[in-house]
Amino acid sequence: MNSSNVSGTLCKMEFAVQMTCEKCVNAVKKSLEYVKDVQSVSVSLELETVLVETTLAAQEILSLLESTGMKAVLKGMGSNDSKNNGAAVAIISGEDAIQGVVRFLQVSEDNCIIDGTLDGLSPGLHGIHIHEYGDISEGCASCGEHYNPDGNTHGGPGDIDRHVGDLGNIFANDDGRAIFRVENNRLKVWDIIGRSLVVDEKEDDLGQGYLPLSKITGNSGKRLAFGIIARSAGLYENVKKICSCDGVTIWEERDCPIAGPERNKRKTANL
Repeated sequence: MNSSNVSGTLCKMEFAVQMTCEKCVNAVKKSLEYVKDVQSVSVSLELETVLVETTLAAQEILSLLESTGMKAVLKGMGSNDSKNNGAAVAIISGEDAIQGVVRFLQVSEDNCIIDGTLDGLSPGLHGIHIHEYGDISEGCASCGEHYNPDGNTHGGPGDIDRHVGDLGNIFANDDGRAIFRVENNRLKVWDIIGRSLVVDEKEDDLGQGYLPLSKITGNSGKRLAFGIIARSAGLYENVKKICSCDGVTIWEERDCPIAGPERNKRKTANL
């Protein structure tokens, strides 16, 4: 499968897909066959894996795979040359049942892909930033200020003078879901592991507002949701089929919370 219209930096995504026969394999291939931003697809029935080379967000590929009626789980992401330059993930939660996952993939020394899906937001634009600390002992309040090791003023992702943690805005649709994939030439995965990712109530004005505070925070309102940025599996590095700590399989985990009471209920059921 090839496309001459692919734009952006290609990356590879490895999905576990619950395939049982050749009909499943054909269904998977057909679901991605005419998608212009998919460069190649490789399917292994024996390993129940699908490798996709694409510029689309992970959630978009996941939705296409699951349109076949089969369950799918993203296992890992990697650069187009399959080198592991660094990968990280933040599990986001917050007010009004906001939840989601944001992944960071270092595809080269000067390019980091940020790929995420968040649910439960109010429709419209929301500022999103990396903050100094991975301290969530007091919720968003203890995450510190924007990650800004160079002492710059606040700006947008395209500005030369900006905080390293300034990621701009994400857009939530009428259902409160934001799916995004952006590239950042200043972010380094190895520098942000252990810090936090915070989503704000309002649109970030990217430092263009009239108040002095705009040059510090972007006037994007209160902090709504957050997550600690942790190291994650790269391509071919996640071989887990079942969680050793609680017995939840990857297929159950697709619909199971990362933590909390509902996760504990599933754990008890598997004992």
